[in-house]
Amino acid sequence: MTRIALRLLHHQNKDWIGIYFKNLASINSIIKKQTGARWSTTHKCWYIPLKKQAYKNLVAALEGNAMCDDAELKFSLQKQKTQQPEIRAAYKITRPTRAEETLPSGLNAANKEALRSYIEQLKLKAYSIATIKTYKNEFLQLLQILKQKEVNDLTVDDLKRYMVFAMEKKGISENTAHSRLNALKFYFEQVLGREKFFWKIPRPKKQLQLPRFFNQEEITAIIKSAGNIKHKTMLMLAYSSGLRVSEVVNIKTKEIDSKRMCILIKQAKGKKDRIVTLSPVLLIMLREYWKTHKPSKEGYLFQGQYKDEPYSSRSLQLVLAAAKEKAGVIKPGSIHALRHSFATHLLDKGTDVTMIMKLLGHNDIKTTLRYLHVTNRDMLQIISPLDDLKLD
Repeated sequence: MTRIALRLLHHQNKDWIGIYFKNLASINSIIKKQTGARWSTTHKCWYIPLKKQAYKNLVAALEGNAMCDDAELKFSLQKQKTQQPEIRAAYKITRPTRAEETLPSGLNAANKEALRSYIEQLKLKAYSIATIKTYKNEFLQLLQILKQKEVNDLTVDDLKRYMVFAMEKKGISENTAHSRLNALKFYFEQVLGREKFFWKIPRPKKQLQLPRFFNQEEITAIIKSAGNIKHKTMLMLAYSSGLRVSEVVNIKTKEIDSKRMCILIKQAKGKKDRIVTLSPVLLIMLREYWKTHKPSKEGYLFQGQYKDEPYSSRSLQLVLAAAKEKAGVIKPGSIHALRHSFATHLLDKGTDVTMIMKLLGHNDIKTTLRYLHVTNRDMLQIISPLDDLKLD
């Protein structure tokens, strides 16, 4: 049986019930003749009034020919603060009682509601706090220049012009442009349930940026210059296992397995668990750290300022910055540069790239292959033509 998706549709400054399905002449005929639905060229769908009786008429007309899936419609209505009372009663929907999100001033009512729905959908999809923050900020850049124009009324051409404006007038980078397009794509496709159309908007070619990394002499100097055993251990952990800063600070003591010489990294980027190697040198350092700091066996390995809270990512970045300054390392790079250094130095030693991919937790081998551009494993075998010149 044909499945018909019912979604909340904002069209001509009003809310309607949008009717979406694969084009079938028989279903088209029923909807057109028996439900009083109208066709939207803009949204490529039939639509009916957002009213209880119109909804009932549609379901009755399609009975035996198609199944109406109203899950998305109900979900959208739950987010609506101004839905008609009869619709709210029909679906037995109550208003949310949670505290409202603090929204920026200067947005019109419709766009404030769009932002609220956007944040809510990101949370329902269980995106990370960092991703929610990034997507929210990128989406907000568009909302803040719309003034009284509603974001739901934007067309593909409007979005193209906006991206040209953002790149030429605002000077956003290629990477930021990709991030902004991803954020907008999420709103129109995941929140509004629109048909996919972002393939019509060209994406700028990304710059090839080589990973920043430290050589082994620099890393030795940095670790030796760290202020105390706790700081040294955290920096050694980041480098020895190729961890992100968030992974270092969120490690629990029980996730260090000295019997199998490995570390369990739980729910890292992309909500993935993975296993990384435990360096014998790091294990010795961890045991020394244990003697002085006595971390909880069930809690965080590196406790923060308050009990039962992890060490802050920002503080660890400052630890590295202070150690670099003391060591006289002027090369730019954060904790993530230690992760890049881990991968680069493994490649230098001949480690298989697929193994490095697993240790880093990459989804795509292309991400790991970037390190081939910075390894000197093969370059050491190349003799410069300068060396062949007889300059004495």
